[in-house]
Amino acid sequence: MCGLTGFWTPDRLPERLDVVAQRMADTLTHRGPDDAGVWVDEGVGLALGHRRLAILDLSPAGHQPMVSASGRYVIAFNGESYNHLVLRADLEKIGAGGTAWRGHSDTETLLAAFEAWGVEETLKKTVGMFAIALWDRATRTLTLARDRMGEKPLYYGWVRGSLVFASELKAIRAFPGFDNAIERRALALFMRHNYVPAPWSIYEGIWKLPPGCYVQFAGGVLPTGGRGDIKAYWSLREVAEAGLAQPFMGTEDEAVDELDRLLRQSLSGQMIADVPLGAFLSGGVDSSTVVALMQAMSSQPVKTFTIGFHEGEYDEAQHAKAVARHLGTDHTEWYVTPQDALDVIPKLPALYDEPFADSSQIPTHLVSMLAKRHVTVALSGDGGDELFGGYNRYFWAMRLWRRLSRVPLPLRRLAAAGVRTVSPAVWNNLFGLAAPLLPQRLRFALPGDKLHKAAGLFAARRPEEIYLRLVSHWEYPTDVVLGVEREPPTPLTDPAAWIACPDSERRMMYLDSITYLPDDILVKVDRAAMGVSLETRVPLLDHRVVAFAWRVPLSMKLRNGEGKWLLRQVLYRYVPNELIERPKMGFGVPIERWLRGPLRDWAEALLDEHRLRREGLFDPAPIRQKWAEHLSGRRNWAYHLWDVLMFQAWWEAARA
Repeated sequence: MCGLTGFWTPDRLPERLDVVAQRMADTLTHRGPDDAGVWVDEGVGLALGHRRLAILDLSPAGHQPMVSASGRYVIAFNGESYNHLVLRADLEKIGAGGTAWRGHSDTETLLAAFEAWGVEETLKKTVGMFAIALWDRATRTLTLARDRMGEKPLYYGWVRGSLVFASELKAIRAFPGFDNAIERRALALFMRHNYVPAPWSIYEGIWKLPPGCYVQFAGGVLPTGGRGDIKAYWSLREVAEAGLAQPFMGTEDEAVDELDRLLRQSLSGQMIADVPLGAFLSGGVDSSTVVALMQAMSSQPVKTFTIGFHEGEYDEAQHAKAVARHLGTDHTEWYVTPQDALDVIPKLPALYDEPFADSSQIPTHLVSMLAKRHVTVALSGDGGDELFGGYNRYFWAMRLWRRLSRVPLPLRRLAAAGVRTVSPAVWNNLFGLAAPLLPQRLRFALPGDKLHKAAGLFAARRPEEIYLRLVSHWEYPTDVVLGVEREPPTPLTDPAAWIACPDSERRMMYLDSITYLPDDILVKVDRAAMGVSLETRVPLLDHRVVAFAWRVPLSMKLRNGEGKWLLRQVLYRYVPNELIERPKMGFGVPIERWLRGPLRDWAEALLDEHRLRREGLFDPAPIRQKWAEHLSGRRNWAYHLWDVLMFQAWWEAARA
């Protein structure tokens, strides 16, 4: 795991190319504290910079940027190729590499593969997570590439006519003359999703390379701008639709056997490291499955890590401990205090380096801090919800749709209008008066708030519209972001981007897999862990596991009102189900209460009306209204306010 950066400029810079590249790379020291390097081609104005976190081949033979044996290719590589030893063996069979190997790093293997097989074929053969910048000195072609599911980040774009690229935006901001404006359309998308979805970035002219893709700038001549000719070497859409067209036809026991085999295959590559390795363990289905298989494949106790909270509704540590005890792992837990969590908040702008408002970023960084004290690599269970149907929204959306679809749309719209004519405060009072007569399941905090939110779903014309509302924060971002008339389309709003699928549940899983998973979940884990120089690996996202998951019938994912049936059956081979079966918990912190308590002054400064008006990006009125309602306790606007606060805190830090 490392950090890469570089640029290709047609202009003469005020400093030497190597000095600029080194300064850009040094902003990524947290991603690679073990080594640093730059490589320049003065003749064409190209430079590569690298920061290394040594995982495989800790010797100088793994130094980057690395030049191929023939001298043709130069690479800056972030990530891991889990099958590089297999690739080496294949290369040796055709006379490439062989006795000429300088070390045993996967970077050297990839360079030899690019020489032997070319760019696209090598990417297709590589199993791993990665972001790559590859310079072909013979054809003067720069290739930027990203792994299939988007585990590793890669930004690229234009600064004053120069092509710049990096693992994080902070390196791009270090390029001379950087003054790119805020991309207001991306800001609107951020306010809806709490992250900036690919291919957008928060800056004009800077983009995220989509997962499974590469882009080339060829012939030694730079274009004048744009995203370039992006090519997909792997497509989740094609994989998903192929799986639906040719579903798994075996028995349920055979499906469990196959998933067990594929997960072990994935782990056999991902458990290789020349440094200490462990795993995050929450005690939930996904992480417990990964750890159970790791322990079954290991001769030594696997090091596992979890954090606990003294607030019971947020604490999963006791469940993780029970799983760890059953499996016999070397388990470490840390019960964090509210102050431990609050101390992370000032670090968030630098950690995430782009507006990011998933509040589980805080506990994710805390568990990464814990793991880093003991290991350099940690495996996580991310991806199980998207592949095997674990999110509650898949059930809620369809349950609500089945009920709503029985009522004509005009009547539903009328009902929604009726609910909204009564303020949440009045609904709260009415529910309070009726509470003694209501069953326990209808007694909850802020019923008026929840009723108003539900009313927004009444006018849905298809399940996907309910899904969009469930994954949205600000329903109408253009009402709060100034200067944006229309929100840009995304896969969630463009039916042309949807897969051909007979059921809406799997369509939602697909949409989550191409949006929420790479742009929220994987960003969260990458930045939280790399902020403490910890490499994370995600075994469930091995592309062979992904392909099998899309062949599995829906009945093996969703069953009896519960998700991840097939994954659970694998887990139950190793862990008793009574240690696992409990309501799904989020990995969260009490942001709602903190905003009314210890974070109130910090938030007030960032949400100051005069400040918002002066900065000119947000309409202060709806923000101040939500802030007042939240402070009063009448409404819970924690998610909406956290979006604004995380942008404000990030922008303040970025301009410092």
